[in-house]
Amino acid sequence: MSEKHLVCQGATCKCNFGTTPDKLKVKTQSKRYINDKDGSSKLLATHMDIGKTFEKNTFGSCAKLNNNPCQVVVTQWSGFYEKITLQDNNGKALLESSKATCPIGSPDCITIINHGQTAEATQKNVANADKEVIAEMIPFFIDNQNYIQLNVLP
Repeated sequence: MSEKHLVCQGATCKCNFGTTPDKLKVKTQSKRYINDKDGSSKLLATHMDIGKTFEKNTFGSCAKLNNNPCQVVVTQWSGFYEKITLQDNNGKALLESSKATCPIGSPDCITIINHGQTAEATQKNVANADKEVIAEMIPFFIDNQNYIQLNVLP
């Protein structure tokens, strides 16, 4: 089985009947952060994030409404992770394979196209990395407040 990522605020979603994606906004809890070293922007999304839970609350034009503007409302989520339940809202964590239902669209018409997590390289990652790999990727970098030239081209 392949690895599935947890979903956080800022995840990009799309509707099968819409023309543009929108970003998920977590409104049901304010304490549980993931993939955010500062704990300030990436709230964990749960199956309790229903209603108008997107930044713009639209997926553009809706094919089900004769291409009139979409007014997305999530009524339920499916495919969430059963083993994590938040105390704040009794919500189960959403996975990148989770799907949402809109009453205008159909069951599971909204899918997650990007889970919202991003990789951040830290000083510890650089310290533990192979120096030859770093030299190829970053010819110049700061180590202990000094510029060190690792890879010199003739």
